[in-house]
Order: sequence, then structure tokens, then C-alpha cells
Amino acid sequence: MSDVDSIVRSLLRDRGTTYCEQAGITLRDKPSPLFDLLVLAILLAKPISADMAVAASAELRRIGVRTARGTLGTTWQQRVDALGRAHYRRYDESTATRLEEAAQLVLSRWKGDLRRLAVEAGGRPHEAARLLTEIPGIGPAGADIFLREAQRVWPWLRPYVDKRVLDGARRAGLPGSCEELVDVFQGRDPAALGAALVRLTTRGGR
Repeated sequence: MSDVDSIVRSLLRDRGTTYCEQAGITLRDKPSPLFDLLVLAILLAKPISADMAVAASAELRRIGVRTARGTLGTTWQQRVDALGRAHYRRYDESTATRLEEAAQLVLSRWKGDLRRLAVEAGGRPHEAARLLTEIPGIGPAGADIFLREAQRVWPWLRPYVDKRVLDGARRAGLPGSCEELVDVFQGRDPAALGAALVRLTTRGGR
């Protein structure tokens, strides 16, 4: 077994849980799971622990934040309370507002279906990232989070290699250039490996 194979096997074994899996989201190419992922990306993009963001996503799903329409069917206070139950308090009020604004845009522009965003992107990952950043609460970091996870159901994204993935690869002792790292991803689960490399760059490896 090569050094690269050994490193990758260790990464996948110890850190290869995607954030959707951690959050209990069964990701499919359907409107509701994709919106669940969007909410999770908004939460994870804040400078707060991934565990709190994951817990917050579960609380939000419990009150109906599962689709754009479902989100608009909740009140701002209900969203604040849900975030508070997950101890996501530092950003609870602003995030509650961003979630409503995000739902409004997704509903008005893509009829509540983020698969339409994928169609608009035309198979271009950079264009998908640009479109995502037009959604309130999603900046470049949030777009990367969404697309790293979405590559599991959107094959045209694979492998999605961003700065966090490259940073993790260097820390792990894997090739540090995008071109070389693409070869490492071949034949492997890109969402799981991407998540493992990102977790390597976070405090506590989470």
C-alpha cells in the first residue's frame, strides 16, 4: 500500500463523516434535502463549532425549516428559540433573519428547488458557487461547504477541491496542488474525503 493510500484510508476511517451525515440529513437530489443542506451551510459558515451548527440544523428541521416554504411558515421567534436550544446563541437573531431572507430568494428565483440553481450553473462549479453567494447568509465559505457536500448527488462537481480541502491535504501529507489532489480523489468518495480533509483543519478535528 502506498503512503497516499494509507493516509487516505486513515482519514476516511477517522474523519470521513460528511456534515450532512453528522446532521442526520439523507442527502438526495430533491428539493427538501438540498434545502436542508443549504441551511446547514449557512449555520456552519459562522465562526462557531460544527457540533453546535449540526445541533441547530436538527432543531430547525423539527420546527419545519425543511423547505423554503416551510421556513417562511415559521416565525422569527420560533427560529431564534430553535437556535437557542442548540446553544447557537451568539448568532441566533441574525441567523434567524438570514434564513427567512434565504428562503424568500430560493422561492422567488428557483421556485424553492435548488436543482434549478444547478441547471442555471450549467455544469460549472465556479458558477454554482457564484450563484450560491447571492443567497443571504451564504458567502464564499458557505458556498464551498454546500458544494463539498452536494458533490455526492451532483456528479458534475466532482471532485470539489477548495482552499480548505487543499489546506487539509497539506496537513495530512497529501499532494498540495489542485491538479495532483484530483488524482488522489479518483475512485474514492469525494464528499467523504473532502469532509475528512476539512475536519483536519478545524479545532479538535471536527
